[in-house]
Amino acid sequence: MKNPEIIYEDQEIIVINKPSGWVVNEAETVKTPTLQSWLEKKSYPLAKDKKARSGIAHRLDKNTSGILLVAKNAGSLQILQSQFKKRTIQKIYYALVHGRVDPPKGKIHAPIGRLPWNRERFGVFPGGKEAQTDYELVKFYTNQKDKVTYSFLKLFPKSGRTHQIRVHMKYLGHPVVSDNFYAGRKTSRKDKMWCPRLFLHAGEICFVHPKTQKKVLFKSPLPKDLASALSSLQEQ
Repeated sequence: MKNPEIIYEDQEIIVINKPSGWVVNEAETVKTPTLQSWLEKKSYPLAKDKKARSGIAHRLDKNTSGILLVAKNAGSLQILQSQFKKRTIQKIYYALVHGRVDPPKGKIHAPIGRLPWNRERFGVFPGGKEAQTDYELVKFYTNQKDKVTYSFLKLFPKSGRTHQIRVHMKYLGHPVVSDNFYAGRKTSRKDKMWCPRLFLHAGEICFVHPKTQKKVLFKSPLPKDLASALSSLQEQ
């Protein structure tokens, strides 16, 4: 399994490019390597602080790749977490989803909660936590073999609920390609014949640096596995 990559580091923060397959936080049920255990081997004030999760400021799903922020000390962690709480941090995700998304720009405002009959999964229902995802269509693609249409999207989550983008896209009727949980078993099995894993990537993040107080922007290009899956399709 590919190791995480540090794309930026200074005295206050580490910006990591997380590969798909890595769980972010340690837990008793997790037997595979975690980003937290990987960070614990480093030397900075919060590295071995389990309570602070080694300074990890937010989360990405196991099979989602992309940018993750880590604070090196308690002060920077508090500042970053405050920005996440106030929703001033801007994140852009890239996803390939089933079907032709129309209109090409929109907002999904639908509450998300854990499903009572399956605690591992989430869904949209009354009583869930408020959640919003904005989206913008980049391009349509077609599978040449069976002429199935896909939409390549930029997604802007305004809240940070677990599985938010995946749940909202399913709710919209356009589940993410190769999503075991929300695209359906049969569909995701078919997807994986040409796209080996969940087509969801945290590509950009913009926030105020905890020390300089200046806005900073970091980008992570589409990883090779997802870029290869996309190139196997025909642009419309």
